[in-house]
Amino acid sequence: MTAELSPSAQRVQDTLAALGFGGRVVELPASTRTAQEAAQAVGCSVGQIAKSIIFRAQDTGRPILVVASGAHRVDEQKIHALVHEPVLKADPRFVLERTGFAIGGVPPVGHARQLETVLDEALLQYEEIWAAAGTPRAVFRLTPDELCRMTGGQVAAVA
Repeated sequence: MTAELSPSAQRVQDTLAALGFGGRVVELPASTRTAQEAAQAVGCSVGQIAKSIIFRAQDTGRPILVVASGAHRVDEQKIHALVHEPVLKADPRFVLERTGFAIGGVPPVGHARQLETVLDEALLQYEEIWAAAGTPRAVFRLTPDELCRMTGGQVAAVA
């Protein structure tokens, strides 16, 4: 018998299935809110954590999703150059309104709206990576190729 997923984690599971990906969302007893916590919880390196960070484009207000290696700090100037306008890290309310998920559990897919997405090229070096799945305790395992295909994101140097 499998444990029932929380509504947010189930939404991510349903999105993965709808997109044709076999990834299984798991909710863990330990927090996966930060890249370090997630790496400890699943037993991988911090670099293998695909952390989702939402930025707000300064001029247009559009949301920008950056999926970065947990080992990296995103350089906002590099994102600015990629999206052709300055960006600011989004506040929790903006993140929830634009994605449908709270900070600490934002997945790379399943958002309330379509998001412009940038993927950290550093994630491509790993055989497998782990991403948030809707809550601060839910994750799913995937490959970098799957991440690219499911998000349609632009791969770039973001650190």
